[in-house]
Amino acid sequence: MADDKFPGWHGTTILAVRKGGEVVVAGDGQVSLGQTVIKGTARKVRRIADGVVCGFAGSTADAFTLLERLEKKLEGAVPLARACVELAKDWRMDKYLRNLEAMLIVTDGVGLYVLTGAGDVLEPEHDVAAIGSGGNFALAAARALMDSDLPAEAIARKAMAIAADICVYTNGNLTVERIAK
Repeated sequence: MADDKFPGWHGTTILAVRKGGEVVVAGDGQVSLGQTVIKGTARKVRRIADGVVCGFAGSTADAFTLLERLEKKLEGAVPLARACVELAKDWRMDKYLRNLEAMLIVTDGVGLYVLTGAGDVLEPEHDVAAIGSGGNFALAAARALMDSDLPAEAIARKAMAIAADICVYTNGNLTVERIAK
């Protein structure tokens, strides 16, 4: 989030892991203002349109605006990749949307995408994606665990626990959604 608009606001770590025919999206529940935890049980991973799971970091109201737009783009059986690109174009070009402060991880169990307000639709390498204040900690931990025998959900939970131990803006109150294909 832009520090000039929301100084000191931090929160949420979202992690997606794709392994063994399933994708797991996990998010912690922490929202902090400076050194104070404002809420520890925020739910920033949810199912949206038929079979799509999304995790978001940043402003909740902004993320909900983006999720509603993404759901509309998915109507009529539009492929997820195309809907994500269309949303990213709108987000970048629309005068109102370009001020939204959020990032999204979106999956339908096959595709896995990170969407940003800079117009990015990124397909992560190594089948792991992370966003938010503790995203890099969770990403590093999950990538290190990918070669293990652990399934996707166990990797996500363990990586999020590691991130929560390192990042003061991440806690252990997880919301986990799983899609098996």
